[in-house]
Amino acid sequence: MPALPYAARAAGLVGSVIDSSTSLLHKQTHDIVRFAMGSPAAEAVPAQILSAIAADELSRPSSYDYAATEGDPPLHAALLEMLRGTSDETTAERLTITAGGMQGLDLFCKIFVDPGDLVVVESPTYTNGSATALSYGAELLEVPVDDDGMIVDDLPRLLDGRRPKAIYTIPTFQNPSGATLSLERRHRLLELARSWGSMVIDDDPYGLLRFAGEPLPTLRELGAGDPLVFAVRTFSKIVAPGLRVGWVDADPELQQLLINAKQAMDTCTNLPAQRLLTGFLAGGHLEEHLVRQRAEYKLRKEAMRGALTEHFGEIAHWTDPEGGFFLWVTLENGVNAEELFELALAEGVAFIPGPAFSPTARFQNAFRLCFASTPPARIHEGITRLRRATDKLVP
Repeated sequence: MPALPYAARAAGLVGSVIDSSTSLLHKQTHDIVRFAMGSPAAEAVPAQILSAIAADELSRPSSYDYAATEGDPPLHAALLEMLRGTSDETTAERLTITAGGMQGLDLFCKIFVDPGDLVVVESPTYTNGSATALSYGAELLEVPVDDDGMIVDDLPRLLDGRRPKAIYTIPTFQNPSGATLSLERRHRLLELARSWGSMVIDDDPYGLLRFAGEPLPTLRELGAGDPLVFAVRTFSKIVAPGLRVGWVDADPELQQLLINAKQAMDTCTNLPAQRLLTGFLAGGHLEEHLVRQRAEYKLRKEAMRGALTEHFGEIAHWTDPEGGFFLWVTLENGVNAEELFELALAEGVAFIPGPAFSPTARFQNAFRLCFASTPPARIHEGITRLRRATDKLVP
């Protein structure tokens, strides 16, 4: 039988350990505390409000038609009003509605990334994003992250004279570390990007979920309309991931290219989901919803840090985010996180091992925990199980 005639780019389709964990967990038959996927809590999804909106809005045949590729005009209007007065306030000609944040990243790479282009990514990073760049033939450069986000001043040394086509950052409550890029580093990143003519992919799914500390201006705001800043946003973390609706904010010159690229993908973003979100935003539900979620996620983060202190205080350290979904845990006793994953799953707790957040499989002794999706008592049970699993590797 002849070999299949794969395109060269097929070798760059590396898949996602993170997303694959969903299928893996569905196959388990025993009780599992799920710290793996970065999802809102099931009880955090405003299902009753969305159902009431659906009963009205989705009873109309027009809600099942094709939509404008750049987004349904009522959602455009509601989104502009939602962003008014925020760090992401913008104008209609800068907005394109996408099928989640991931499509925003794909559109960026489709328009800007040629095979062999250098794309800078944080280390650790959200590897679904870096995998998108790889699928278009990019070469990746990993830059370390500390408690203040990407160590921007390492960039010139690590680049060693090369100019990156793009710098991909999750600047606020980063996935997976929970770190936030400091204001000084935000300014420095934009300064360096301008000096090199590099695009900055500002991927910010979590910025509206701050529950402590003082807000920082987004790269979108600091860029003040700079065409080098390409902002990617999503409703997945703040309303519901299954809706698959997000948006990009980019220089108006790009909108027709974004429309052209999107029309070659999916014609338009799911119109029923857009109509649900329009009703949710126009009905004034978002702010109260966010207030509740911020308070709850703060409780859950504190519960997880407390449980880690109780059970891992002498063998690990972890981050302390001021918002978002994640803690990043680093073990100090040489435990391999991928080996620990198998034992932990058997004990009834799931997480994502550190190598899943590095294109070169770094962070063998680290892992990501999502605190957002699990109530405090259940968090404590999960960390207890995790320590039992750890003790099987290091008595």
